[in-house]
Parts: sequence; structure tokens; C-alpha cells
Amino acid sequence: MSSQPDVIHGAGHDDEARRAALVDSLPDADEDTPLMAQIQADATRRIQLRGRKFPRPAQTRIITVANQKGGVGKTTTTVNVAAALAQSGLNVLVLDNDPQGNASTALGVAHHAGTPSIYEVLVDEAPMAGAVQECPDVPNLWCVPATIDLSGAEIELVSMVARETRLRTALDAYLAGRIAAGQEPIDYVFVDCPPSLGLLTVNAFVVGREVLIPIQCEYYALEGLTQLLKTIQLIQAHLNPGLHVSTILLTMYDARTNLAQQVAQEVRDHFPETTLRTSVPRSVRISEAPSYGQTVITYDAGSSGALAYLEAARELAERGAADTGAGADSDGAASAISLSAPGGDRINHTNGTAGGSPSVVGSIAGSHQEEQ
Repeated sequence: MSSQPDVIHGAGHDDEARRAALVDSLPDADEDTPLMAQIQADATRRIQLRGRKFPRPAQTRIITVANQKGGVGKTTTTVNVAAALAQSGLNVLVLDNDPQGNASTALGVAHHAGTPSIYEVLVDEAPMAGAVQECPDVPNLWCVPATIDLSGAEIELVSMVARETRLRTALDAYLAGRIAAGQEPIDYVFVDCPPSLGLLTVNAFVVGREVLIPIQCEYYALEGLTQLLKTIQLIQAHLNPGLHVSTILLTMYDARTNLAQQVAQEVRDHFPETTLRTSVPRSVRISEAPSYGQTVITYDAGSSGALAYLEAARELAERGAADTGAGADSDGAASAISLSAPGGDRINHTNGTAGGSPSVVGSIAGSHQEEQ
């Protein structure tokens, strides 16, 4: 008599065989018909991704989505990858740590003035459980919203005790509280950051165990990457040794332009292990979705943008399942990559102050002044 795992494995094998047969039945397309090739690629993705369950990580993965350059797709990546993972059967929490509150808008949660938010968690040390809201469109997806009050948190945090670790303390307490209450554990936590390197971003780096960097396929994006990696190294040295860049995602990719192809190739050459195979194309649907209070995953699930984010989420989940704890060792490959500049040179940190919080914020500010 077959055991239950054998039955499940057999069902999964049959499902894969059915998907493969459907993909093989698609008509062929060549380079002379780019529109047909795009339609075929989207159809293949749709067959491979629809109804698929993504692997559950062994422990909660806390991923900070960061890039100090604005307009590269941080918030869009955060909400759409989170929605794709939740739609595929995982429990996902989004921390909106950006005063603009765009992630809260895209997830359709209330974030008007007076709403319990991440501001109260950071400044007033309120329990995070009181600020968590469930996304109305996607089951198993929750959000801690950002209100306009968060815009003043940078100044208020300066004089507070343990200013860099407040978000991590609150999140750890929330995750432990869910387990103690008999609730299902959270599989993924995504932290959306503002386009700056202030105390809100430092808190996001300290709470995270991994960093996901969205990179727009334009030249300026490469310039900002070096500064971001320097900042991550400072956080590693003083506040969060286990932090590492686990994922780089190319966004706003336009295959018709040579520049986008060159930037994409440059990133893949320097960061071959961390850059996802999937790139997110420019898409009107992705831009339209937030105006309806939705992610593109729920707004137009069949669009090329939604399929790209689904595929990116699948790749992220499968990488994590295959390489659990890749960044736990600060000497590991992932950490080594995270400290390499786009030029291939190692970034050295010579500040001898160990663990002092003023040195971290001061060093970040000093790095900006040196570049200017």
C-alpha cells in the first residue's frame, strides 16, 4: 500500500508531465516574429505557473527590499512578489517602512492618519500585532501600513535608545507571539524601504536577514549600487552580521533597447549567483494596478508583468528551499558577493569602532560626502 508522500509525489509528477505536454503543444516562434515569440513566452509561463504551489522555507525569510535610488521598482517589487508568494499558498507579511505609504496603497489596506501603523511600532514601541492588517484581495497576505506620521520618524528616532534595532525587536516579538498563539508561522516578511539611507532604512537593514535589490535597466542604477553595497557592509560590521544580498532583480527591462540589454548583462556578469534569471518588463498593467488599490497579480493575472513577478517569486522560493541558510555564515559566498562593487573590487571598512550606533549612521553620511 502506497504511503501518503508517494501519492503526493506521484500527483506532482503527473502535474509536471501535463504542464510539459501543454508547453510542447504550443506553436513554434522564431526571431522574425517577435510578437509571436512574446505571446508564446507568456503562454508558457502561464501554463507553468498557474495553480502551482511554491516550496515553504524551513524558517521565516525576512527580506529587505532596498535601493537608495528612487523609481527603480522597490515598492512594486515588494507588493507583487509578496502577493505572488501568498497566492501560491504561503503566509506573507509586508512591512511598509516608506513614509509615502505606496505599498499600503497597492495592497488595499487603510493607511490614513490615525491608523495604527509602523510609526507607532517604531516610535512608541507599540506591539506590531495591533497594526497588522489583512490584504482584502489576497488570502494569507498581511501588511503593517505606513501613515504620514512616519515622515517625522527619522528626526524622532535620532535621540531614542536602540534606535536602529526597534523594528527588529518588534518583528521578533510578533513572530514569536503568532507561534505562541497557535497560529501558522509567517513564511516571508518583506520590508519596503524609502529611497534614502537614513534611520528608517537602517532599521530595515537590521531587521532583515536578506536583501533584495531591484535594479532598473539604466546606467544610473549601476552608479547607485556601489553606495548601497557599502552601506550594507557597514550594517554587517556593526549591527547585523548575518545580513547578505541574496537576490537582485532586473526591473523595467525593455529588450528593444541596447542600453537595457547592456545593463542587464553587466549586472549578470558581476553578480551571476544573485541575479534572478527572470527580469520584469516595462508594463502599463504594472503601473495601472496601484490606482485600483491592487497588485498586478490580482489586477491582471494574465499580463506579462504579472507573469514575470510570479516567475520571479517562484525562483526566489525555489532558491531559498534549495539553499536554506545560505547567508548565515558571514564568510559564505552570498556574503562575499554582497561586498563586491560592480567594478569587481572588494569594499574595505577600516572603522575600528565596534557596534557603536553613532559610527554606523555617521559612516553612512561620510560616504555620501566623499562621493560628492
